[in-house]
Amino acid sequence: MRRGPELPRARGELSAGVLGWLRDAAGELPGDEAVARAEPLGEDLQLALYVLYELHYRGFAGVPDDREWDPAGLGLRVAAEERFLATLRARTGGGDRVDLALAALLTEPAGDDPASLSHFLCRHGELWQLREYAAVRSLYHLKEADPHAWVLPRLSGRAKAAMVAIEFDEFGAGRAERAHAHLFAELMADLALDAGYGRQLDGAPAEALAVVNLMSLFGLRRALRGALVGHFAAVEITSSPGSRRLAEALRRTGAGPAAERFYLEHVEADAVHEQLVRREVVAGLLAAEPELAADVVFGIEATGLVEEALARALLPAWRAGRSALRRPVVGAGGTEGARPVAMGSATEGARPVVEAHRVVG
Repeated sequence: MRRGPELPRARGELSAGVLGWLRDAAGELPGDEAVARAEPLGEDLQLALYVLYELHYRGFAGVPDDREWDPAGLGLRVAAEERFLATLRARTGGGDRVDLALAALLTEPAGDDPASLSHFLCRHGELWQLREYAAVRSLYHLKEADPHAWVLPRLSGRAKAAMVAIEFDEFGAGRAERAHAHLFAELMADLALDAGYGRQLDGAPAEALAVVNLMSLFGLRRALRGALVGHFAAVEITSSPGSRRLAEALRRTGAGPAAERFYLEHVEADAVHEQLVRREVVAGLLAAEPELAADVVFGIEATGLVEEALARALLPAWRAGRSALRRPVVGAGGTEGARPVAMGSATEGARPVVEAHRVVG
């Protein structure tokens, strides 16, 4: 039994049943009726799905490794992800015009896009909001590139070679200290956040879980390899301009050099990756398997859907001056509830001080 993060708090009947089953070898999992009662994009189902997917990553403290392949757990995971998948398909447009889907990603919104997290944070974000953003994104960035690595044995030729090249960069090009997950941990340290794997899970809303669950869903199902490539394309193509805005937000608020470094790394790296993913990964996949065009489009559209839902969950609260999280961020040393606010300007060497943090229930 390997040491992993602690199990999170339950968010409803379904997740409580899953967590109880993981804690107690003699426990029973909820039935299909509990899955049917849970909202597909809601807190309960998304947490249950996240926890079951996490068994394929680092697991949890006190949970035996063999739970990863327990038939009962796999059966419940499939039932939950089928509801998630059906909802995603119902809310995306469909079609197989990959060229049009990619072209839409290349068009940057003009001005201060009211639905864009990076635009808001760049123009108006305060340091406490950037901390919340980092806490939410840590669910993926502390395992950055891991979900996409599952697609490698399912590709061949040009697509595989280019995907490996991009993943090599994501994992630090042979240098552990350059791995993007490590750089994000350093960003969290600059923001006085606990950078332990899984430590920010309890605070993240369902929409943040769905963003990560989407990658795990696509990565674990070989039949959805085209959708994972579409997801990867959407992330890489839109990353560079968004990262530039986030780096500017961190600089403006005096967040610290390591915090800036993570996003500056993505400005440069993802500008190159964008070309590779379009011209080699996507084009190579479709040259070998043209029948996967509709899946690639689905992956792109589903990525936009869950990212837009996350923006709708976070931005109204931030604009109202209140936390968008379920619980306070976990700060360095494991403390909760600290809200840092920059004093003065970034050019004056501003660093955070602490004040009370009001949290949305």
